[in-house]
Order: sequence, then C-alpha cells, then structure tokens
Amino acid sequence: MSIPGLPPPIKRLGQNFLIDPNIVRKIVALAELGPGDHVLEIGPGRGILAEALSQVAGHVTAIELDPRLHAYLKTRQAELPNVELVCADALAYPVEQLPAGTIVVANLPYYISTPLLFRLLDQRGRFPRMVLMLQSEVADRLVAKPGGSDYGVLSVMAQYAADITKSFRVSAQCFRPRPEVASAVVLLRAKEDGRLSQEAEVAFRALVKAAFAHRRKTLINSLRDEGYELSRITEALQRLEIIPTRRAETLSVEDFLRLASAFG
Repeated sequence: MSIPGLPPPIKRLGQNFLIDPNIVRKIVALAELGPGDHVLEIGPGRGILAEALSQVAGHVTAIELDPRLHAYLKTRQAELPNVELVCADALAYPVEQLPAGTIVVANLPYYISTPLLFRLLDQRGRFPRMVLMLQSEVADRLVAKPGGSDYGVLSVMAQYAADITKSFRVSAQCFRPRPEVASAVVLLRAKEDGRLSQEAEVAFRALVKAAFAHRRKTLINSLRDEGYELSRITEALQRLEIIPTRRAETLSVEDFLRLASAFG
C-alpha cells in the first residue's frame, strides 16, 4: 500500500521502509552519537532514521540512490538542516572523502549489502563504528564461528577487520512493505590497522576466497584448484601443523592469517 504524497517502494531496489520508531530509537542508542559526530547513512528512504540521527549528531551525509526519494527528502530539508542529502550509488560514492571518525548508521539495501560491507570495511580506518540493519542471514554469517555452514569468506574478512555483535532482531512488521526475510541489527567496531600491510591484505583476501571456493573439497585441493602451487601449500600446512584434509570452514581467522604469512 502506498501513502499519498510518498513515492511507492520499488521492489527491485529492495525498498522496505522502516516504520517503527522504537527500532529507530534502539539503532540510534546503539550508535552512541554526540553533537560532534559525523554520520554516514546509506539508503535513508523516507527519512525516519535520518530525522532521528539529525537530532543527536552534528552532521549526517545521507546517500540515496532513488531520485524520487531524494527529491522527497529535499522537500523536508527544513526539518533536516544538518543532513546533507546526496543522490548517488553508495557503491560508487567516494566514501574515502568523508572525515576520519565518521560513524556509519544504515538500513542497508539487502540486495547489495555484501559488496557494501566489503567497501565499508576496506575504509575501516575512517569508520570506527558501524550500526547496520541487515538481512538476518547476513548478520549470522558476520558473527559465525568456524565449523558451521554460515562461516565463510564474509565471516573471516569481517572478523579480521572488526569486532562484531549481533545486537537485536527486527520483525518484518516493522517495515512497509513487509520484507520476505528476517532482519537484524549488528554493531561493528573496527580493529586497528597494522596487522597486515595493504599488499598483504590483498593476498590474505585472495587466499581466503580460494580456500572457500570449493567448500566440499579439502583445503589443499581447493587451494590447488585455485592456482596455488601444491608444493607450497603442502610445505605451509606442514610448517603450521594444519592437517591437509581439513576444510576451509574449520580454520579460524588466526589460522588464515598464519597461513597467509606462511605463503608470504
């Protein structure tokens, strides 16, 4: 059901608008914002969260892909004097130009949440804290531990970059239209850079992706199939006392870091 005067949701853009003020209050409280804070919001939609953020933060940059919603929010600019409304694709917007210390608070569009997460985590030196509404399945992958089916590339790379807490679930009744998937809010606190150089981090990510590329195969076979030299794999696993028949999902983040170091 559309509301007169408001742009109707577009399904292909994953537009499910948050309508519950209690959830908004919980999100804002979790972000621990103050008047000196700069906030990045992605996908402000109809503005319920942007309005709440504007009341506690010093400045909010709100990036909206849909020009209809951007135009609607512009009509509310007087209510949002410290909100900079940007009509852009968050996957292309130069987030590296935002001030260091910017806090991300967003109901991420679910259809692009994973690439957005990687993009934000790549800039974690700029974003010390992120409060994100995600599809519950993605939230589970973010906090998954080794050994489970949810544990994968996203788990390893996110946990390498941040301390992550799945804070609370959000009922489908809190949105209009109601999404067909469950939702959850997660808090990510960026870890300090320095464990790996930028070049080494690229190699680390490539290794993790290769290890999980063939989930049913052993670690040694998956890495070999992704182009790693068998003798180097065998030598590295022996040195680290990692049994070659183990699968990628049984290795911890620290195991992967040790393995990447051995290959380095």
